[in-house]
Amino acid sequence: MSAPPFEAGRTGPSALLSVEDLSVSFATARGRVEAVRGISFEVRPGEIVGIVGESGSGKSVTCRAILGLLPGIAQFSGSIRLEGRELTRLSDEDWCSVRGARIAMIFQNPSSHLDPLRRIGWQVAAPLRRHAGLSRGEALAKATDLLRSVGIREPERAREAYPHQYSGGMKQRAMIAAAIGPAPRLLVADEPTTALDVTVQARILDLLRDLNRRDGLGIVLVSHDLGVVAETCHRVIVMRHGAVVEQGPTQDLIHRPTHAYTKLLLDSQPARRIGLVTDPSSLHHISGRCMGKDREPAGAKPIIAVRDLSVSFATARAPLLSRLTSARTSPVRALDQVSFALTQGETVGIVGESGSGKSTLARTIVNLNRPSSGEVLFEGAPVHDLRGADLLRYRRSVQMIFQNPYESLNPRLTVEEAIAEPLIRHRIVSREEVAATVAAFLSRVELPRTLAGRRPAQLSGGQCQRVGIARALAMNPRLLIADEITSALDVTTQAQVLDLLQRLRSEQGLTLLYISHDLAIVNAVCERVLVFHAGRIVETGRARSVLTDPASAYTRQLIQAIPPLHREAMDRSMSKVE
Repeated sequence: MSAPPFEAGRTGPSALLSVEDLSVSFATARGRVEAVRGISFEVRPGEIVGIVGESGSGKSVTCRAILGLLPGIAQFSGSIRLEGRELTRLSDEDWCSVRGARIAMIFQNPSSHLDPLRRIGWQVAAPLRRHAGLSRGEALAKATDLLRSVGIREPERAREAYPHQYSGGMKQRAMIAAAIGPAPRLLVADEPTTALDVTVQARILDLLRDLNRRDGLGIVLVSHDLGVVAETCHRVIVMRHGAVVEQGPTQDLIHRPTHAYTKLLLDSQPARRIGLVTDPSSLHHISGRCMGKDREPAGAKPIIAVRDLSVSFATARAPLLSRLTSARTSPVRALDQVSFALTQGETVGIVGESGSGKSTLARTIVNLNRPSSGEVLFEGAPVHDLRGADLLRYRRSVQMIFQNPYESLNPRLTVEEAIAEPLIRHRIVSREEVAATVAAFLSRVELPRTLAGRRPAQLSGGQCQRVGIARALAMNPRLLIADEITSALDVTTQAQVLDLLQRLRSEQGLTLLYISHDLAIVNAVCERVLVFHAGRIVETGRARSVLTDPASAYTRQLIQAIPPLHREAMDRSMSKVE
């Protein structure tokens, strides 16, 4: 992949998007905050430009400024031109003819940007009716094709579902379908692959590259994953504290970075952090692999044992009517005869595509789903038979960090109240000690005390995720289930969170069930790995053995979908260990 050389600050007829000296600030109770400070860059037709940086570096604010979506309290200066047309002076009426038609955006958190009351098919069709002038039938047929193109199975059926019936990855794909439908000239993609597993991520990136090559679509791709950026972008812009610290052709920046912060981002990639795992001789490794069932470590008593677990859900052919009538439903088996065990102090990774049963397993272990058959045992006692004080003790001992922090945090509670609530409910500390305990856990997850009074809507996705982690850790659990907890975090924050989890393992003997689509992270932190596909365990064994010499064709498919930058780093890291 190649692109014309970039000249900083150059403008002209060849520029699809030109941003010059853009600054954005916000008035807050504590004074004015400068979110973006004098940045300049351009995107040419047929070019993909990546923007990377930590949470709070100004990436998302830059994207929203380009789309004219800054809140009323924002003050900005500078110039933003699309195909030579100045956007900063557009009226609301003019924006309606530009936004969606000439320039579109894929937002970071799809759950917050999909209408919960409208079916997915009509949400994808709506931009087509508005900007392409299609009839209802034509728009819905095109929406079906778009859903199919972004990898959603059975699109004719899937288009009739509502957002709450989609997984996180499916919601993201639906948003991408809605954005690309009217064939915009510029697509601004804010973390478009954050919630996706590696195989779906690869398909989405292939789709974006195909649109880029075939239609000359210019793309601004914001991502904390340098592997995605290295594989996809012609040029990369590195932001920190609202300013551009380095930019240039992708391969030059990846292999020959000049700024210390860029080097830090590269060194923080999970694939380069194989040393996070403690001494292998101290781990409860499994020798050998088996298909479908996992062997327990010899002589070790499991803290959690999953026995022949199956979970089915009733889904309706007509989703709306199913709740209002006695419409026939066909059960979908999300988990099928799953068995494995976790011993105290062990870290086990679970990988697989969206819809493979990973999150269903986690929710069943914490007693949010009822099994159709089989059982989950905690220290030998069936979890789903627990009542009263025994159930309360189990709730304290087994904590889960959910994939979507915006959905798992109460929007009415401040950060301090969200962390304090379980401390008070379970009487972990006295009321006099609550404030100090909350402050201590905010510090442990690298959040400033000044955020304690904010609500989830006032935080970034990464900040919200760290609040969820702090809330779970405050319970001092024996088993922590982490469901895609680093997917919304930038690489340096990922490194901090993974280091924190490793310290807790060492200090508290914490047992960790780590669910992730990022095989590089699983490789770096997990002793064992379970590979899920269609509700079953298709392969299990030592993480490094499975990821270097997989027995299952499906596992090989997952590994091949890892971005080349991560795969090469994993190979180098494991060769050093061996």
